[in-house]
Amino acid sequence: MTPEEQDLAREASKLFSGRVDFLLSAPQLKFLPDGDFPEIAFCGRSNVGKSSLLNALTGRRAIARTSVTPGRTQELNFFEVGEPTQFRLVDMPGYGFAKAPVKVVEKWRALVRTFLKGRAVLKRTLVLVDSRHGLKDVDREMMRMLDETAVGYRIVLTKADKIKASELEAVASKVSDEMRRHPAAHPQLHLTSSEKGLGLDELRAAVLADVRS
Repeated sequence: MTPEEQDLAREASKLFSGRVDFLLSAPQLKFLPDGDFPEIAFCGRSNVGKSSLLNALTGRRAIARTSVTPGRTQELNFFEVGEPTQFRLVDMPGYGFAKAPVKVVEKWRALVRTFLKGRAVLKRTLVLVDSRHGLKDVDREMMRMLDETAVGYRIVLTKADKIKASELEAVASKVSDEMRRHPAAHPQLHLTSSEKGLGLDELRAAVLADVRS
């Protein structure tokens, strides 16, 4: 990282290690909080490690629930960062193979789609992708929707410690190539591990840069 990036990373680390409080859960759009602060949303396939990454970024054990049951997050969960509040993190419902009735899954998708399209304070969406599997069709569907609605997003590979370095390099290369074909995708690919701490400083700094953009 450049000296400027290092300064930003230190500032971001201090923010994330300070006040991070749960604000509310919104099962419907009418329950959304007022758009008073910039927001960064986290989305990904069910069981991609979204809750674990949120916990790791904030240095907490259970700020976001973790579960082996895919699809546990069924609402938009908002967390405030900073004292006073600087920005919010939004934990979105997982998509893909959620073990739930079709009508419930469609309700989640409608909530997410409408939120992404209409949330003026949304600065960036982080699309989490499991390093062991790479991009799936449901991820591509999300990326296309973000492209169409001009919602900027970053691709974050999770669980990077779970595969060999050579395999990770191959997956990262393939994902990077595909990202270039998506106009709303940020060119930087993030490799992370919630367990090992890989890439967390860089991702915190990226979030803070997006908040201030």
